Amino acid sequence: MVNGVRYLGRGIGWVARHPSQWVFGLIPALLTLLLFGGLLTWLGFQIGDLVQWMTPFADGWASGARETLRLVSGIAVFGAALFVSLLLFTAVTLIIGEPFYEALAVRVENSVGGAPPEPDEPFWLGLGRGIRDALILGATALAFGVLFFALSFIPVIGQTVVPVVALVVSGYFLTGELTGIAMERREMRRKERFALLKSRRPTVLGFGTATGALFLVPLGAVLFMPGAVAGATLMARDLCQADTSTAPKVA
Repeated sequence: MVNGVRYLGRGIGWVARHPSQWVFGLIPALLTLLLFGGLLTWLGFQIGDLVQWMTPFADGWASGARETLRLVSGIAVFGAALFVSLLLFTAVTLIIGEPFYEALAVRVENSVGGAPPEPDEPFWLGLGRGIRDALILGATALAFGVLFFALSFIPVIGQTVVPVVALVVSGYFLTGELTGIAMERREMRRKERFALLKSRRPTVLGFGTATGALFLVPLGAVLFMPGAVAGATLMARDLCQADTSTAPKVA
């Protein structure tokens, strides 16, 4: 897992040495932040009514038990929303910023030996595939979000182990999204990408968990997105080494 964290560090270091590329990569993330920030703020204001609607059976309970249940339920609902948002934030940002991050990934690869040629396909075909993959990811994230929401009601484990597992799971899918730019350029589709990532699970989980943790820091998903894309590009370059001759080992 340490190797995965190192890739993230390399990516952050790369954009730190190229501040103009960092600013360049902030634009799509800022736009997505406005969208998801607005949705989560709305949820925060509505959470009380939502939880009350979800737990009508507790209306006749003693006030202490009722309020405890609804507090735990509110935390679980908001936590599930954060989990889904963490995954969808990256997916939506990559769709909005496809030209930005494609250019950033190419510059990263050119700085360490050269990027493979762009696939010979229409732009809209690649965009449509990205949207389809994002919808599949969204459905998967929602399913996991419901599972973690249910598990969060387990005493102690639901408030300690479950959040950690959720972070690791989200990190795995985050890595799949972020490495998609470089792997798509190598004409690797979603199933092939995740098969490759599965074969290098410790590295992938190290990168994804560290990235997910940074994204949970206020404004972290915006500030660290360019570095995450750069780090994922470097990692994808190495992981694809056996599959393409255009992915030499990063020093």
